[in-house]
Amino acid sequence: MNSQPNQPHSADNPLEKLQGSIERVTFHSESTGFCVLRVKVSGHRELITVIGSASSVTAGEYIECLGFWVNDRQHGQQFKSVSLTIILPTTLEGIEKYLGSGMVKGIGPHFAKKLVAAFGELVFDVIEQAPERLLELPGIGKKRQERVTGAWAEQKVIREIMVFLQSHGVGTSRSVRIYKTYGEESIEKVRENPYRLALDIHGIGFKTADSLAQKLGIASDSLIRAQAGVRHALQEWSSEGHCAAIRQALCEMAVKLLEIPAAIIDEAITAELVEGNLVAEINGEQEVLFLTPLHRAEVGCATHLLRLNQGEPPWGQIDAEKAIPWVEGQTGLTLSTSQRTAVELVLTHKVTVITGGPGVGKTTLVNSILKILSAKRMNIGLCAPTGRAAKRLTESTGLDAKTVHRLLEFDPAVFAFKHNEEYPLDLDCLVLDESSMMDVVLMNQLLKAVPSSAALLIIGDVDQLPSVGPGAVLADIIDSERIATVRLTEIFRQASTSKIITNAHRINHGQLPEVDNAQGVTDFYCIYAETPEEIFSKLMHVVIERIPQRFKLDPVNDVQILTPMNRGGLGARSLNIELQARLNGQSEPKVTRYGSTYAPGDKVIQRINNYDKDVFNGDIGVIRRIDLEDSLLKIQFDDRIVDYEFNELDEIALAYATSIHKAQGSEYSAVVIPLAMQHYLLLERNLLYTGVTRGKQLVVVIAQPKALAMAVKNQRSQRRMTYLISRLNQS
Repeated sequence: MNSQPNQPHSADNPLEKLQGSIERVTFHSESTGFCVLRVKVSGHRELITVIGSASSVTAGEYIECLGFWVNDRQHGQQFKSVSLTIILPTTLEGIEKYLGSGMVKGIGPHFAKKLVAAFGELVFDVIEQAPERLLELPGIGKKRQERVTGAWAEQKVIREIMVFLQSHGVGTSRSVRIYKTYGEESIEKVRENPYRLALDIHGIGFKTADSLAQKLGIASDSLIRAQAGVRHALQEWSSEGHCAAIRQALCEMAVKLLEIPAAIIDEAITAELVEGNLVAEINGEQEVLFLTPLHRAEVGCATHLLRLNQGEPPWGQIDAEKAIPWVEGQTGLTLSTSQRTAVELVLTHKVTVITGGPGVGKTTLVNSILKILSAKRMNIGLCAPTGRAAKRLTESTGLDAKTVHRLLEFDPAVFAFKHNEEYPLDLDCLVLDESSMMDVVLMNQLLKAVPSSAALLIIGDVDQLPSVGPGAVLADIIDSERIATVRLTEIFRQASTSKIITNAHRINHGQLPEVDNAQGVTDFYCIYAETPEEIFSKLMHVVIERIPQRFKLDPVNDVQILTPMNRGGLGARSLNIELQARLNGQSEPKVTRYGSTYAPGDKVIQRINNYDKDVFNGDIGVIRRIDLEDSLLKIQFDDRIVDYEFNELDEIALAYATSIHKAQGSEYSAVVIPLAMQHYLLLERNLLYTGVTRGKQLVVVIAQPKALAMAVKNQRSQRRMTYLISRLNQS
């Protein structure tokens, strides 16, 4: 901010107290807590601008600030707060605004007006001490009264947690989650070991927990901090896809993170091994460390793959010489030489991998195999990692396919899958599609639920990006050479007319895409731009005007922008804010939480797996309704509507643009990909290839020429640290 060498508080400019209701949140940074608020203060006719720091602020809340006045050259008079606390309002207008803001579930603007009209300033006391009086109001039944008093009691505990966290300098936007996880014992548990927050609460990272721990007096070189830091460093490493780290490297990562001596880190690693949070293995000369769940998953994947690969296929012996002509007669399609070889391989093995890019006949091959096995009365299960991929598998086979989570039947009550070794799936053959997306943990859960008598068919494109989670399961299975594998490479004639398919294969072979600049309509366009700003303006023009006009595709439902990264001017976050303003800016009512604003009609993406709601990371939906009375937002995912409370909105993000990683397993009518040199750290062949292969009817790449060349040239930069290949080859 452009402040004068202005008047910090002094004898002439003493600290003052200010109370009022937040009318508007002009700016709020989730990461730093810095906020600029427009506040209505009694005695002031105009709204006051308050600058301060708070991790969660919402219009309608009532605040108390301690601070001083400054006169900013650019923005005029402002109140600069040194402490900012959310409190209960005292004026009737403030009370009504607070109650109607959606802070208390079950009370919206309409009901808040009724409550204040009936009980005035005593309304908080009535809700808390004489809730039966709520029944005096028309339209309030026992059920509504219980909802309001329950929500109020919960809000009271949450406020206590907020005050506790704020007094130790920690933002409060996660207080609701802390309360939901720990309940009444929240403050006690946080005091005992603040580092558990980073493990248990979505949205709270190690750094937040660490700053709270230091405010609570935990020494920076204490063993409890060192252990939490070691775990965090290894989790960060695994979030880049690795299953393990060399002990020396982990020690260096933790020393850098915590700035404490290596001897204490070493002691912490040993303590974590003793407590069973880490597992060590000797690999050659080096000690390798795993987070225990990842070690268990990797060992499990190898064990179960080798178990399933033993014995005879459940269909016995099938003569491929007879089966292939029969199935060609059934489908009316002639199989190529490579497809015929693949059929023979699948029919004679219990576990088989089929890999290949777009247009190489994977679908025809799989359908032929399924027809042959169905004729043998095999009970076949089909699954894929995401809802969209499962839907595509259903469309291409005509059989019912489920997501892996739904197939294994997650039980939220025990937070585990129903199907496992003790209660396996009831099937003779399992088909897993889009297997490049499977991380080592989910793959282990799936494999252990497959009965030993069953066969397994793994389908995927190994040249796509590896899974978002740790591991490189598909690549490792193929590279181990322990599992029968078919790699289809021949592009079929009908597919070769598609520039999307031919260019995807060119990119995969390290060649620049071919662009036909003739005036005819094609399905692949490459638009060059010199600067990121030019890419941005061309992208807006293409998405909002050119594609809808020329291809009659809807810019929200049919077009997906896929970008290499989340941050920066061409990252998903800023593109989303722009596209939301241009495509859905007029929609009302709006709700703002966790630094994002949502309205009916907005396209959103789920950011974490939520088993209670049966919605998973990467699922895309559209907001259908926002209910201010009940503080609910209703999102349509495919054919069902899912309710989100306002305090759960950190689970979603806008999805007009998403990262290419998030788009794995999905297909869109049209895909637009911006590529700039500012993305250079991420510009890799498999990233661009994955993005291009998401488009069904149309792909538009808008790029700086150098950035496109770099993306095509760069092969997978760093091999993930996994040990699945050696485990498969040990026995």
